[in-house]
Amino acid sequence: MAKKGDWVKLHIKVLNPQERAPQVPEDTKEVPLEMWVKGTLCEDCQLGQSAKVITRTGRCVEGILCEVNPSYHHSFGDFIPELLHVGQQARAIVWGGACD
Repeated sequence: MAKKGDWVKLHIKVLNPQERAPQVPEDTKEVPLEMWVKGTLCEDCQLGQSAKVITRTGRCVEGILCEVNPSYHHSFGDFIPELLHVGQQARAIVWGGACD
C-alpha cells in the first residue's frame, strides 16, 4: 500500500487507438497513446487503483498507481560488435594512430 505523500508513478491512457489522429503511422494507430507521470500521492492507495498526485510542477494528475518510489531503468542498449572498433578507427583518423 502506498501512503499519502509517497513519491509514485501513475499510468494514464491518454487516447484509445480509435481516437488517434488519422495521420499517425498505421502501427501507431493500433495502440493507445499512454503516459507515465511521477508525483506526490494525495491519498493512501493500493497498486493498480486510481490515484491522484501532485507533480513537481504543481499539476494535479489522476491515473492508475503503478509504482512506489520509482527509479530509473535505462541503458544504452545491447552490445553492438561493429561499434567495438569505432573508437580505434576514430583515434587513427584524428591522431594518426591508435593509442597505446
